[in-house]
Order: sequence, then C-alpha cells, then structure tokens
Amino acid sequence: MTQRINLPEKLFDKTPYNIYQDEHFTVTTMQYDTGVAGLKISNNRGYIVILPFQGFMIWDAVFDQLSLKMASAFDKPYLGTQVTDTYGMFQFTSGVLASGTPSETDQHPLHGEYPMTKLDHIYLEFDQDNIIIGGEYEYVKGFGYHYRTHNTVIMHAASALIDIGLKVTNLSNYQTMPLQYLNHLNYCYVNGATMSANVPENALKLRRSIPAHVKPTANWRAFNRELQASGEVIEVLDDGSRFDPEIVYMSTDLRPLVDRAVFKMSLPNGPTCVTSFNTKELPFVTRWLLNNPDQQVAAFAIPGTSHPDGHNAASQAGTLIHLAPGKTQSFTVTTGIGE
Repeated sequence: MTQRINLPEKLFDKTPYNIYQDEHFTVTTMQYDTGVAGLKISNNRGYIVILPFQGFMIWDAVFDQLSLKMASAFDKPYLGTQVTDTYGMFQFTSGVLASGTPSETDQHPLHGEYPMTKLDHIYLEFDQDNIIIGGEYEYVKGFGYHYRTHNTVIMHAASALIDIGLKVTNLSNYQTMPLQYLNHLNYCYVNGATMSANVPENALKLRRSIPAHVKPTANWRAFNRELQASGEVIEVLDDGSRFDPEIVYMSTDLRPLVDRAVFKMSLPNGPTCVTSFNTKELPFVTRWLLNNPDQQVAAFAIPGTSHPDGHNAASQAGTLIHLAPGKTQSFTVTTGIGE
C-alpha cells in the first residue's frame, strides 16, 4: 500500500533531520546557509538532493561515490529570481510557457519562468521498493495563462537510476496555452569520456547560431568552421580547450528514428551514465559541452519538446505545443548510472 507524507516548508531547518527511514531509503530535510531548503533522499547506491521550493531542481546526484553534476562556481545553491543566480545544479525544469535561450525577439527570461519557482506543496510517497518525491504548483495571471504543474522524482531501491517526471495541465476554461519544455540535465565533464546513442550520428547537427551569452574567440570560430565543414559529431571528450565557449549540437526530430531514445556517456575506468526517454513525449535532444576554469559540463543529452532557441524559434519551427483548455501533457526521463 502506498503511503504519503506531506512536507511543509517549516520542516526544512538548518539542522538536518531524518524524517523517514527504512531498509532501502533515508530522507533528510535540511537548509543551506544561503537559506535554500534541501531534501536529501538516499539509498544504498547514493543520494540526490532536491530543492523543493526552488523549481524542484535536483542540485546534486551522487551515486557510487561519483557526483554526476556539472562543476561550477557555485559550491551550494543560492536564492534568486533567475536560473543564473544558482547555476551549478544537476537538473532543472526549463519552461514551461517558454524555454531555452531567448532570441532578440523573445520576451521570456533565460529558460523560461519556471526554474526558480517556489512550489506550493511537497510530499513523499513510498512503497516497498520505490520512493516518490512530488511537488505541485499553480500558476495564474490576470489576463494571462493559468496552469498547474506536478513534478516528480522517483528513486528505486538499490538503483542508481532515477525517473524525473513533469505533468502540465492547462486550467483555463477557454484559452490554449503555449508549452515548451527542456529537462535540463547538466552532467559532469570527465576527460576521456565517450558519448553514444541509439540514433544515427547524423541526427545531431551543430548549432550555427550564436546566442548572446556566447562570446566567440578566434580559435572557437576556427574550430566551428572545421566542424561545420566535416559534419563531425563530437563523441569523445579528449580536448577540453575546444569547448570554451560552448559547443552545442541539436537533433533532428527523433520520432521517425526510434520510439525510445537512449543516450550514454561512458567514463574512462568508470561507470556509464544513461539518459533515456520516449520520443513521442520529447522529440528532440540537445548536447551541450562547455569547459573553462569556472564551469565544466558535459550535458550529453538534454531532452526537450523543441530546440533550446527560445519561444519564437519553436513557434516558427512548428515545435511549440499548444495545450488545449483542460488538457494535460506528461513527460518522463530516466537518468543516472546504467545498471
């Protein structure tokens, strides 16, 4: 029988407190000295830390003594109003009215309105072999959109894989709402790692545009010209200097290629990181590689409903979802260390 524990914000104090424990899981409430609440869920393979009142982002995921998250200037999460105020997380929700990097013609913030959202209600559900961490949030604006989100993360006993879910329901009685979503997974950068997938290599295309936050160097421009001329898709992290600033690949529509996409990053003398998802829910994937003294990230697979070029680009490409009144759209991604 499934049981539920509700987690009000007052439970999250600077003194860590184990609120639940059984033979498989331990759940601990905590608060960083920056004032950010954290929820740590552990099994015998490791743990994740969710920031339940800050976009339900996963700050860290540590399995088999390996932190899977990017390296950054942030040694802990910070309070803020936009995603760049605490950009050192393992995963966050980019969306949901718009996502990705806004173009000059877009009005939305970087990665949309959701990443730093304070959710309304947090809970745990658990049975013998699984634990679900859930969060619900209602967004409503006068003369604007009205929706509800339901975030979930499922951890399994004796497993280093987690399932990340999002449901979005349009609560308007008459108005269709735009929906755009990236499950933004920021994996660690490890020299010598090898990336692979169950889709053809030519399904990934080098990004040609240069977003405003990217400051090209002469060497970077020359490397991009080489990649464009050769059509090479980088699959081995063998020269980090090539990824400063970032190198980004975006996929074609994956639905005609495979029902379930599986992307992997095998670490040298180590485990294989895996991200898999249903392409009918998430038809596109982005690969983001960045390596400089302040940030190192090998986001080998960021699943999404569109490319990460902002709302207007998705609208023009026909990949923006138009969610009808009363309808719900669901997304699930499995990620972690492969079994």
